[in-house]
Amino acid sequence: MTLAPLTRRAPPPLAAGARVALVAPAGPLRGPDELDRAVANARALGWEPVASAHALARTGYFAGADEARASDLNEALRDPRIDGVWCLRGGYGAMRVLDRIDWSALRGHPKPILGYSDVTALHGAIARQAGIVSYHAPTARTTLSAFSRASLTRAVSRGEDSCGVAERARVLRPGRARGRLEGGNLAVFAALVGTPYLPPLEGAILVLEDINEAVYRIDRMLAQLRLAGALHGVRAIVFGQCTNCPEEADDGARTLDAVLLELADWLRVPCLAGVPIGHVAEQWTLPLGRMAELECDERRVAVV
Repeated sequence: MTLAPLTRRAPPPLAAGARVALVAPAGPLRGPDELDRAVANARALGWEPVASAHALARTGYFAGADEARASDLNEALRDPRIDGVWCLRGGYGAMRVLDRIDWSALRGHPKPILGYSDVTALHGAIARQAGIVSYHAPTARTTLSAFSRASLTRAVSRGEDSCGVAERARVLRPGRARGRLEGGNLAVFAALVGTPYLPPLEGAILVLEDINEAVYRIDRMLAQLRLAGALHGVRAIVFGQCTNCPEEADDGARTLDAVLLELADWLRVPCLAGVPIGHVAEQWTLPLGRMAELECDERRVAVV
């Protein structure tokens, strides 16, 4: 199995008229209306949507069997007429197909891959197996806010800085840092430990988010990454939103900020929390693998 170098190539931008495959690598859509919304989103961005064969399939909590989901993604990666892949939704299931994907096709013909949440598994694999930039972005079925649409366009179509100042962010440990953007959904990212799909984090600004996880479970997942040695060389921590993450448990309470600060102190790196990333209506699109600069005091993240 090929392991790509740390330096990643940026795929060609998705310009007007780009043909974009709409693929469901994980959980199923909840009906044809969500596929219709995804098609409309792509067209509103000036792209030509191409729905995958199993876009509306359902097998339990998957968008079809593993073989079908992998087949849809491989077809999009191998087809020279397809310029990019926009994942329809997250859910769960992308991790199950990582060993079925033709990463050599993506290495040979880089294409932007867009999505977040469970798509974090694909982002990690793309980093390690294909060595190209991928995009932590809203899924295709999302109702895009003007904020999210603007950031997505800057990142994927123009190659510009897609982040900025997060006025409501919390400075947990001051400082500045420069490094590659890496990360995604914490639960999925931590689950990649011990596999050949966890990106190396040496020299990285680690960006994380999560949903429906109690703070003690966030603590446990961060401890797992630390004990596995995965955090060696991390230059900063940027935490987005933790949606529906209760701080109280049967045995007491601890704040998310206390957990994050403890890790940042252990790593001796800057830490900014509460940036617009995660399961929220307004979110930045992050070009994972590109260099960025963090200025905690200014609450700024800039893609450079």
